[in-house]
Amino acid sequence: MGRVTTRERILRIRSGAVSERVDTLVAEEPLEIRIDGAPLTVTMRTPGHDFDLAAGFLVGEGVVRGVDDLKMIRYCAGATEDGSNTFNVLDVSLAPHVPAPDVSLERNFYTSSSCGLCGKTGLDAIRTRAAWSVAEDEARITVRTLSELPERLREVQRVFDRTGGLHAAGLFTSEGELLAVREDVGRHNAVDKVVGWALREGRTPLRGSVLMVSGRASFELVQKAWMAGVPTLAAVSAPSSLAVDLAAEAGMTLLGFLRGDSMNVYTGRERVLVQEGAGRP
Repeated sequence: MGRVTTRERILRIRSGAVSERVDTLVAEEPLEIRIDGAPLTVTMRTPGHDFDLAAGFLVGEGVVRGVDDLKMIRYCAGATEDGSNTFNVLDVSLAPHVPAPDVSLERNFYTSSSCGLCGKTGLDAIRTRAAWSVAEDEARITVRTLSELPERLREVQRVFDRTGGLHAAGLFTSEGELLAVREDVGRHNAVDKVVGWALREGRTPLRGSVLMVSGRASFELVQKAWMAGVPTLAAVSAPSSLAVDLAAEAGMTLLGFLRGDSMNVYTGRERVLVQEGAGRP
């Protein structure tokens, strides 16, 4: 398994004082995902929870919907010429009833750690229709519960404490119970890892849940949440205009700038209760 962090000697300058020290950096390595032996995508990620990452990626692409759609995920032995295993190549076997993904589109499936949509040819190619509707999800969440989520997510970011270089995604119930948290150098990877965990645990669709992310809310993150059946997505930073448009189309609740008791509700305001027992704001 690849290392989550590495150690590098650096020159540190603080207020004119110069010193040498060893700094902890977050690791970034490529992961190739294959479907029944055929290459599908390469993504740059932080090693760890790779099976979750692969499963979540396939949920976001509309390839799989539930745990029964996956037959097996394994690391490929002999990934290098000398036969050693780099733990950077995964092979996913789909259940017999699941069609193989169509890779004939003008898309090379390469994704970086900063953009989960690199290589896609246009909005029509990435606006994948979700298997489940979130518009009818009747889950409600109070402002008080929402205000506690960023700090609760921050408290469990163990690798971030050592590196300061990771995004995090946390999956909560509408009552604020933490179900899972994942960290990665790429924010879309962190979400894929959480969604993949949920799929492998047989929890999809994620009705009544809240997905909390440590960065901004982009179009791709809204799409991934929608594909997993998540009704509420909250971010500590800003959403993009396309993210707001897609959330409105999906009937999803989208919040941004969630910091303490301050937040902006962009879509789906009926799910946000300003006071416990209160109606829509």
